Amino acid sequence: MKLELDIPDGVMVAEKMDASAFGRHLRLMAAMKLFELGHLSAGGSADLAGMSRVEFLSKTGDYRVFPFASELEDLENGNRA
Repeated sequence: MKLELDIPDGVMVAEKMDASAFGRHLRLMAAMKLFELGHLSAGGSADLAGMSRVEFLSKTGDYRVFPFASELEDLENGNRA
């Protein structure tokens, strides 16, 4: 599926990226947020970001996303997998 967005020119200048690089950056940021909120799994988020699951998980620290938040929450609530 292809999604088209209208991005104001000022945003592109502020980010100092060409359209292709900015598109990849947006996909990664969206994937990180959806993963952080629990809307996508690590694998689904990696697919959205266009990278492997291991690569995606290795980048979570760059975005201050804890990759095992749901597992930690289960442990804190006494749930066992």
